[in-house]
Amino acid sequence: MFTAIIIFILILGLLVFVHELGHFVVARRNGVKASEFGFGFPPRIFGIQFISGKENRTVRELDTVEKEIIDIKSGGIEIIKEKIIKRMRLVNRIFSVGKWRIIWGNKDGDDENEVRDLGEAREKNFHGGTIYSLNWLPLGGFVKIKGEDGGNKDDEDSFASKNAWIRIKILAAGVIMNFILAWVLFSGGFMMGAPEEIDSVSNNNLSDSKIQISAIIPDTPASAMGLRVGDEISKTQKNPAGEEIILKNIKDAQNYIGANKGKELTLNILRGKEKLSFIGTPRIDVPEGQGALGISLAETILVSYPWYEAIWKGLIAVWDMIAMMLVGLFGLIKNLIVGNGGTADVSGPIGIAVLTKEVANLGLVYIIQFAAIISINLGIINILPIPALDGGRILFILIEKLKGSPVSQKVEQAFHTVFFALLMLLMVAVTYKDITKFF
Repeated sequence: MFTAIIIFILILGLLVFVHELGHFVVARRNGVKASEFGFGFPPRIFGIQFISGKENRTVRELDTVEKEIIDIKSGGIEIIKEKIIKRMRLVNRIFSVGKWRIIWGNKDGDDENEVRDLGEAREKNFHGGTIYSLNWLPLGGFVKIKGEDGGNKDDEDSFASKNAWIRIKILAAGVIMNFILAWVLFSGGFMMGAPEEIDSVSNNNLSDSKIQISAIIPDTPASAMGLRVGDEISKTQKNPAGEEIILKNIKDAQNYIGANKGKELTLNILRGKEKLSFIGTPRIDVPEGQGALGISLAETILVSYPWYEAIWKGLIAVWDMIAMMLVGLFGLIKNLIVGNGGTADVSGPIGIAVLTKEVANLGLVYIIQFAAIISINLGIINILPIPALDGGRILFILIEKLKGSPVSQKVEQAFHTVFFALLMLLMVAVTYKDITKFF
C-alpha cells in the first residue's frame, strides 16, 4: 500500500503541477507578473529568485582623441606628422545588473531589507522577480498571479488590467495543459505497448493474449468472491474433479464457468505479478444480460506502435475519453434533475488512491493510462462554469463582456467563496463515503 501511496502522490503532483504551469507560462508570455511558482504546497522549504535592478559604477572611458600636427621642413619638402593622444578618464554610469539568490522559509522576496542582505549598496534599487519554490506538501503546485483577485488594475503587469481574451487564455491554459499531458501519456503508452481488445473469433488463439475481467456487476458471485476489474483469468484451470483445463479464449472461459453452474468453483487469477485463487459458485438462474458469475470478459493483447502512429492514436484516445466523460457528466446531471442521481458512483482522493493500488498491480503501462484518464478528468472538472473553478472565473469574464462592465468584485468574490465552501463540503462527503466503502 505504501508504494501505491507514493505513486498516487506522484500522479497527483504531476497533474496539478502541469495545470499550474499552464497558468504560469501563459501569464508570463502576456506580460502578467507571477510573484511565485511553487512545486508542492506551503510551507516553503526554499525558493530561488532572480534579483534585478540598477547600480552606479565608476568606469574608465576613452577621452576625446586629440591630434597634434608637427610641421617639419627638410630640403624644401614639407613633412606632416600626426601625434595621437589618448586620454582616459573615470566616469559614473548606471548599469542594469542581476543575480540569483536563495530564499529560505516564507519570506516574500520583495522586502527591502531582504534585498540589502545581498550585500549590495542601498542606492542600487533592486527588486525581486518570480520566486521558484520547493514546498513541504508534495501534492502538486501553485502560482501566485498579480491581480488575480481583481486588484492592481492600474498596473500594466496585473492580470486585472488585461483584456478579456488574455484573461480567458490564462485561465484556460491549465485545462489545456492537462489535456496535452494526457495526450503525451497516452502516446507514450502506445509506444511502450498498450493493452487492446481483440476479436476472440479471429485471433487464432494467440498465446500471448490475456482474458481479462472488464466489468463486474454488483451483488453477484464475482463481487462476493473478491474479483476485480483488470484481473486476468489464468489460461490454466482445474475443474472440481481436479482435471486440468486449458482456456484458449473467452469462449473457453465462458464454457468453463457455465459448465460449473451450481457447483463450487475455484478460479485461478493473475493480478499483476500475483497468482491468486478465488472460490465461488456460478448461478444456475442467470438474470438476462448477465453471466453466471456476473462478469464481462475481454481478450486483450499488448500492442506497440511506432512514434508517429502512437502520437495520432494518443490524440484520438484523448478525444474519445473527453467525449465519454462529457456524456457521463451530462447523464449524471440529467439524473440529478429528474431525481435519479442516487446511483452515481463518485470517488474522492481516497477512492483514487485505492484505484491507484489496483492499477499499480497491473503494470507501468496501466499506471500511465490511469494518470492520463485522471488528467482529463481534472481538466473537465476545472473548466465547468462553477464559481471557484477556472470555468467559473471565465464565466464571470463572459458576463462582463455581455453587460459591458465588470461584475462587482465583492459579488464575484462572494460567489467564489460560497461555492468553494460547497466544494469542500462535497469533498468531505465523498471522502466519508470512500472511507465507509473501502475501510
